[in-house]
Amino acid sequence: MDTITSSRRNTGGVSVRRTESHDVLDIISFFSTGTEGVFGRVDVMFLLEKSNLALTLCNEKSEVIAHAAFLDYPNWNITDQANWEPFLHKNYTNHKCTPLNTLFMHLFVAKEGHAAGCSRETVRRAFILLPELQFILLFIPAEENLEPGLRGVFAVMPPAVGSAVGKKFTLLVCPRHRCHPRLHVRQARLEDYDDLMLIWTPQSKTLKKTFGEHLLVDLMEHQDEENKAAVCEVDGTAVGFMSLCSQVNVSLFQECFDLGPFHGLCKQHAEDVLQVPRKPSVQEGEDESNQTSQKAAPVSRGDLERVPGPDAAVQEDEATTVSQTELPLDDGSTRDLKASETRPFETEEEGAFRPVYRGASNAFCIRLLCIDEAYETRSLDFLHYAFEVFPDRDFCVILVPHHVLEFPLLQSFARAVPFCTSSLGRELYVLHRAGLLTSFNVRRATTNDLLGIKTLAETLSLNERIWNDCKIFTQARRDPDGMPVQAFVAEVLDQIVGVSVIRDEMDIEYVRSRYNIEDFIHFNCHQQEEHGHLCHFVLNPVFHRYTKHFLKEILRLAHKSALYYPVYPQYVEGKLQSPCAHSLTSALHYMTPVRPRRQIVYPLQELGMNAPSEQLSKDQLSFSLNLTNRKLVLESKVSINTRIVVVGASDVGISFLETLIFWPRLKFNNLTLISVHGLPGKDPPGSKRRRFLINSHCFNDEDYAQMSLCSWVNVVVGKMTGINRAAKYVVVSEEKKVPYDYLVLCTGQNYQALAPTGADIKLPTDSQVMSEWPQRYTGKIPSNHFTLNDDQDCLRAAHWLQENLVSSRGNVIVYGNTIDIYTTVETLLSLGIDGSRIHLVQPPLSSDVPCLHNAEVEGAVREALAQAGVALHGDGVLAQWGEGSDPELITWAAFTTATTPLKLQCSAFFSFAYRAVDYETFKAVNDACLVFDGKLVIDAKFCTNDVSIRAAGPLTKFSRRYCKDEWTHSNFSSREIGFELAASMLSLFDPTLQPRSEPPEGPDRLIPMYKGCKVKGGVLPGGYNYLHVSKPAVPTRLDTELAQCDHGTEIITGEAGQGNYFRMHFSRYKMVDGITCFSKEPFPVSNYLCLYGQHERLLNDLFYRWRAGQITDLYSYFREPWSMAIYHDRFIDLQKELRQILMSEQAARQRGWAELGWAELGWAELGTASAAWGAATPPRSTPSQHGNGDVIPNSQGWLNPLLLLEKNGSFQALIKPLCSSEGEGTYSPAHSHAQLRLPAFFRAWGR
Repeated sequence: MDTITSSRRNTGGVSVRRTESHDVLDIISFFSTGTEGVFGRVDVMFLLEKSNLALTLCNEKSEVIAHAAFLDYPNWNITDQANWEPFLHKNYTNHKCTPLNTLFMHLFVAKEGHAAGCSRETVRRAFILLPELQFILLFIPAEENLEPGLRGVFAVMPPAVGSAVGKKFTLLVCPRHRCHPRLHVRQARLEDYDDLMLIWTPQSKTLKKTFGEHLLVDLMEHQDEENKAAVCEVDGTAVGFMSLCSQVNVSLFQECFDLGPFHGLCKQHAEDVLQVPRKPSVQEGEDESNQTSQKAAPVSRGDLERVPGPDAAVQEDEATTVSQTELPLDDGSTRDLKASETRPFETEEEGAFRPVYRGASNAFCIRLLCIDEAYETRSLDFLHYAFEVFPDRDFCVILVPHHVLEFPLLQSFARAVPFCTSSLGRELYVLHRAGLLTSFNVRRATTNDLLGIKTLAETLSLNERIWNDCKIFTQARRDPDGMPVQAFVAEVLDQIVGVSVIRDEMDIEYVRSRYNIEDFIHFNCHQQEEHGHLCHFVLNPVFHRYTKHFLKEILRLAHKSALYYPVYPQYVEGKLQSPCAHSLTSALHYMTPVRPRRQIVYPLQELGMNAPSEQLSKDQLSFSLNLTNRKLVLESKVSINTRIVVVGASDVGISFLETLIFWPRLKFNNLTLISVHGLPGKDPPGSKRRRFLINSHCFNDEDYAQMSLCSWVNVVVGKMTGINRAAKYVVVSEEKKVPYDYLVLCTGQNYQALAPTGADIKLPTDSQVMSEWPQRYTGKIPSNHFTLNDDQDCLRAAHWLQENLVSSRGNVIVYGNTIDIYTTVETLLSLGIDGSRIHLVQPPLSSDVPCLHNAEVEGAVREALAQAGVALHGDGVLAQWGEGSDPELITWAAFTTATTPLKLQCSAFFSFAYRAVDYETFKAVNDACLVFDGKLVIDAKFCTNDVSIRAAGPLTKFSRRYCKDEWTHSNFSSREIGFELAASMLSLFDPTLQPRSEPPEGPDRLIPMYKGCKVKGGVLPGGYNYLHVSKPAVPTRLDTELAQCDHGTEIITGEAGQGNYFRMHFSRYKMVDGITCFSKEPFPVSNYLCLYGQHERLLNDLFYRWRAGQITDLYSYFREPWSMAIYHDRFIDLQKELRQILMSEQAARQRGWAELGWAELGWAELGTASAAWGAATPPRSTPSQHGNGDVIPNSQGWLNPLLLLEKNGSFQALIKPLCSSEGEGTYSPAHSHAQLRLPAFFRAWGR
């Protein structure tokens, strides 16, 4: 915290932070009579949205005392924002202002008496935050006088002779050297030792962790041609120290990092081997989705699927010259975005290739950096001197441990992408000497640039498309569809080093309705034409540090305020010219992934004229959205290099990765997933093979496409076979080692091949057989034996059936007693296999809880099986199977029962009888000495007995000390478990994270209870669509639940046999805690999941209407217009907003009720806290920040509270739309379903 002095000589500490929207009222309160004269009429909210840098100063009490906003164009409308540079050169001489080093102050206000000190501190902090910034300019009308607080900061810049602008406006300038000057760097001398020790001593522990053990005096004394030491000084006092060394082990770096973009850190040599024999992923003349430049080879078990990270840069195998400096060009833009088509790591036996560099080392390293925190952002000043003392080296590198956060110097370096199997244990950062050039200029592309653009992009997979789009811009400014196109080039010393192409974002309303862009922008502050669509972005890796400036200039020159970049899934063939054919962007590192929004499934026929527009409801290809805008482009996320390895692509593991990826303040660079089949969601949606297994509805194909995990997560394809806790690495498929800092085990439980008991089939099943049953089959699994655990298993089974069984004769045996047996039978029937050839054999139940949990539904399913001709056999224990003449095929299977034995001919065998922890997983866990007690043992915070290893999901169980063996993660929502697992680890990485609420007393004896619902869904025999939603609980029989005195209330409409069955169960508090749907017709599952946890009054007073006989079909009831608000993804925000309004300012609200004539409605009734308010949902931004009333049908005038909250926060404005269209103040349940009266609405929430 810095110190300032007010005009009254009072001294106090101040802190500086980025301005937030809640500061607006404080900022406005500081406006004075002279503010408008100097800065013009200012809309503060609008200004904050468009500011490149907005700073707020707070005192020791966290009270706002000053604010300043800076933009990259003049603060008065005296010239077009894209043309201010030539305007300045024309009207003002002898200045060095460029878009790279200049910002304009658009507003400064401060609390009375603090203007002088705050203005100096604000400007100084701007120079500290932006190392490239050299000048801050301010235009004021010529007749206006600068406020006293700013006079000591700015000086007048004289206009050119004859300039007309100088007569109307005065230009003021604040150069860097007045506030935070560049440091003087020279060779270190022993005389500097005393000054440096004042800095070294308090930082010694940090320096040791970052750079290792060093003695300052040794580094200063032993300087020679290979070892140099430098200091930076201020007023003759050393304030920083850097040790340099030219001995760099580049061969080690080449083994551990992808150094293609930097030519292996070697000088070019005639014998370099650079050609990588890979097939392109896009054939000649085809379009490409924006995923990868190489087509993946078939992935076999045990392969490593390593996808480069978002820090790789651009171009490949080219050499050009910029001011006599060689610039390595590498096809890094194609590797910047992690590809969704995988690039497996091939073993040496398979001919794995990596470039071979014969040249001498072309790099020196920073061995140690120690600098006063006050000057830390000027660390870059060292590098000019460093490259001078090593004139024959073009690269500067620095190694830091994974756990060290990026300090300011590293933000100017490019991070080298490590290989997944790198065991070096450190991160490598690289900077080319040309990266220090400041002549980086961005301008619109011209016809003369086409040759340079073609040369720049000639090694990229979409080089022709990039060149053609640039050509379209130079010729027509529009693409063939009439959409405006803009192309920009970045040049250094007249050489093109970057190119970008953007289009207008014409579907911004669709984007707004599908993605939470309003978490990052206030939509109403942006014009339609200010939204841009980024198509191509290519930048030479040498100038990686200017990526943010390139984006900022694109926004300024194109008159845009936001840019959007979509990433399409790999199964998109790219047949459309737009929008799928994007090139990969090296700017993804500086963009923010945007969470998708849950969509309402609209009953268009019932809504009629209130249905959403076709523009919003149309179906488009799903994609992941990334965003940047003016206020984000200069704001850096905290980069986390900690190696987090997740084992298992289960729902828990995917939810964990999703949470980390979308965390707003952090960027995780080293996320790795180990999975047998890689990432899910790589295949086109809608395939019948997906119906083999029951659906948990945690994630679907659209969710995977909208997350684009492949853009952020490295993938290792294989199975975990070992864990070395001491060396911290995971063994994959007994071959490769994947190192970790934190290991997260989420493998879950899988169906295992069940071993026949070997019992005599002539004898009935006896107790001895059952005591040893079930056991895992340890032999070679026959090729017609299937255990299905994921989509790839289902795909393999479907292909085998179509090739070998569908057109032939033979029996299919489905063995097990889980719900997956029913979905598998239905899938077999849908594939064309006659029911008479399907035998469903069920083993003895391990518990008395049936898999369908509902006798009426199970009866309808059994009837459907009988009608289809499927034979159903009960209580069968697999005793033997025969392999006949072909030892790899099961030709018959025999089962023992309590009575008559069963022997069946077999052409295919599906086993769902034995689900357990995979044997290889168990062996790896057990050999690593992790506590395993039937399952992996964890505590309430997901920790195993190793602090570096976390685990979650069905793989785990709670320690016995909790005395709750019946409760495991299997009883809870997998998606919620994954989120909580990530939240428990985020505190390790996010220094700004608010501490979670304190656990109750004695937390070591309490297991956490989660509130999300468990979901099962699928298509059952007979074509019945099935959905079962239940609360977290230990499974019990339905009749046992109903027999309890506090079981609550159930409402049922329809009959299972008729295919219109709908059951809802309400707790004793009248909250929905169970839903069962069984229907011949498809139904909107995502809508019905929103009903869980809601009070019956919120469901339009459901109990009253049910008792009155008004509800005969719950399916049609929940298609009525009133229910659309409950399905809205921001309904939970509305509930929280209303709760805040009702629970605050009680006296004011009482007066409001009295004015409305509802004084008799007591506050005790309205004020009771309830779970109905959605407290379980993680906090989000309030509806007032992103009202979206246009997508909520306004059937009766009450469904627009989100929009009203945005426009008017007053209590009456909130109350009125919740009343009926007639404006009555009383509630009558006899009205139609679509009318919801306010007192009932609030009484529901009051409960």
